[in-house]
Amino acid sequence: MRRILQMLFPTLIWNLPSKEKVIYITFDDGPHPELTPFILQELDKYNAKATFFLLGKEVDSHPSLYKDILKGNHSVGNHTYSHLNGWATKNSEYFSDIEKCNSIMNSKLFRPPFGRIKPSQIRHLKIAFKIVMWDALSWDFHKTTSAEKCFNIVMKKTKNGSIIVFHENDKAIKNVKYCLPKMLEHFTREGYEFKAIAG
Repeated sequence: MRRILQMLFPTLIWNLPSKEKVIYITFDDGPHPELTPFILQELDKYNAKATFFLLGKEVDSHPSLYKDILKGNHSVGNHTYSHLNGWATKNSEYFSDIEKCNSIMNSKLFRPPFGRIKPSQIRHLKIAFKIVMWDALSWDFHKTTSAEKCFNIVMKKTKNGSIIVFHENDKAIKNVKYCLPKMLEHFTREGYEFKAIAG
């Protein structure tokens, strides 16, 4: 399904291949009071940089965590203010919600919640944003995904230039706390560098 979407929407960013051994870790839906401090601590252990696609409402609720992300020299992206599903939302409402988020964080990166975005929304948003998707979804949020399964999915799908998606929400706590340290250790040992996506 992802390959079909990549062919249909080639202007979206699905991965960032490089001659260097580089991986791009991303986190959706934060900041989160429990997961964000844990994630920042783990990233710091490996001098790893990441990209955080943040919800405006969560930035408003946790401004100090947002500042901590910026202090760590990570990049941030717009994930809408209210976690809207682009397929189920009128364009005017969708764009207004994105602008509300951008008034807080002013990023040129955007990721649609659920990965659901209409062609008309793409045409409008790509003028001002880099629309970042992924090629390695961890499924950390799904109730049937065990911590071990989450780790195995990441190991199987990640390659040079991959954009990996984890989540900063209540559903993902157990899986992220298990998977993130293990994958950071594994790929560091394999000689990979973890970079933030440039805005």
